[in-house]
Amino acid sequence: MVKIVDHGTWPLGEADEGVHPVGGERLWSESFYLDFAAEDGSVAGYVRLGLYPNWGRAWYWACLVGRDRPLVLLADDHVPLPGPDLAVRGRDYRATQEVVDPMRSFRLTLEAGAAAVLENPGRPGAGPGGGATTSLEFDLEWETVGGVYPYGFIPRYEIPCRVGGVIRVGGEAIPFSGYGERDHSWGERDWWKVSWLWSSGRLDDGTFFHGMRANVGFEMPWPCFTVSPDGLLDHREGFAAATEFGEDGFPVLSRLAVPGAPLTATPVAFAPVTVTSPDGVVARFPRALCRFEAEDGRSGYGWTEWHQPPGWREHGWR
Repeated sequence: MVKIVDHGTWPLGEADEGVHPVGGERLWSESFYLDFAAEDGSVAGYVRLGLYPNWGRAWYWACLVGRDRPLVLLADDHVPLPGPDLAVRGRDYRATQEVVDPMRSFRLTLEAGAAAVLENPGRPGAGPGGGATTSLEFDLEWETVGGVYPYGFIPRYEIPCRVGGVIRVGGEAIPFSGYGERDHSWGERDWWKVSWLWSSGRLDDGTFFHGMRANVGFEMPWPCFTVSPDGLLDHREGFAAATEFGEDGFPVLSRLAVPGAPLTATPVAFAPVTVTSPDGVVARFPRALCRFEAEDGRSGYGWTEWHQPPGWREHGWR
C-alpha cells in the first residue's frame, strides 16, 4: 500500500489519478506535470499537459535540456482537448499519458517531428518558432518513491519518483535512468494574477525534497516534504524561499528554507515559456533544471519554477 499523507482536510484516493468533473470558472483547469533529471544533471526535461475545458483548449509543453545541450522545446497552447484517456494530438506530434498502476506508476510517450532548438533560452523574448527544429521522442515511466503528498488546502498532489526509459532527440538515442516528480492538480488557476516558486529535487545521498510558496502578501505553512534515503516520506511545516533575479528577470539564485535541510538552487539550464490569457495578458514562466546545494555539503539536481505574471517584481520574492 502506497503511503498517502493525510492532512485531515480532503480525501485523496486512487480514483483521483483520473480526470475530474469540470468546475464552472472560465479558468478552471486540470494539470499534469512530469519532470525528470539524471543524477549528474547531464540530461533532464519535463512535460506539462493542462486542460482548459471552459476555454476550449489544452496546453502541451515538453522539453529536453542538459548542461551542454541546447533547449529542445515543444510548446503548444492551442491543442484540441483530449478525451479521458489523455491522448494528445497536435500539429506534427502525438503524446500519451497513462496511469499504469494508480499512485505507483505512470507512463508517458511523445513523438514530435519538429520541436524548436534554442541555444540561448535565457535571453528575454526567446521562444519556440522561426529557427532550427529537431525530432523529440520520450518513452518514460515514473515509479513512486516513498509515497504521495497532497497539499492540505487545494486539490493537488506531488509524487517523488524514479524515472526510466528511452529519450530520442534528432539521431541520438539516450537510455535514461534518473529521478523526478509528477504532480496533478485541478481547480481554478489564474496564471495572470499570482506569482509563485515551486521546487523539487533529489540529493546525492538519496534524499528527495519538495517545496512551494505563492506570493500572496502573507506567509503561511507552505507545502513541503522530504523523502529520506530509506524511503520515509515526511511532511515538513513552514517552507520559505528568497530569490535573486537578474536584470532580464531570470532567476540567478534561490535560497530554499526546507525545514531541517536549507538549500540553494542555481539554474543550470532554462526551459521558459510564456502564457497568454483569454484577454491577451502575457505572463512569463521561467522553469529551469537546477543544481541544489545543501548547507551540510550534499548536492543534487531537479527542477524549479518562478512564475511571473504582470507586476511580479513587486510580489515579495524575498
